[in-house]
Amino acid sequence: MAVFKAVNLLDSIVPISRFNKGEANKIFKEVKTKGIKIVVKNNAPECVLISPKEYQEMMEKYEDALLLLEANKRLSQKVDYISHEDILKDMNISEDDLKEIDVDLE
Repeated sequence: MAVFKAVNLLDSIVPISRFNKGEANKIFKEVKTKGIKIVVKNNAPECVLISPKEYQEMMEKYEDALLLLEANKRLSQKVDYISHEDILKDMNISEDDLKEIDVDLE
């Protein structure tokens, strides 16, 4: 996602009246080419328009941050860890059983 500078902030403001004048398609093209647009109504921010790609990138970063937070929380707790061998033994699984399994990771 692009860095959002203060100068870009002023350029990104779009009055809602432009939508009322039928300029929605033009505004959406501006979002694709120039980035974020902030729609204002009665001189107050009403919503923020971003491209689907930027939204997805933002959500992935947010999810990564949540996962990192959870991982750090778990690592800070004092727990007895279970070894890989103990898990296999408890579940009555051998290393050879695992070799026969195909796993697809995303």
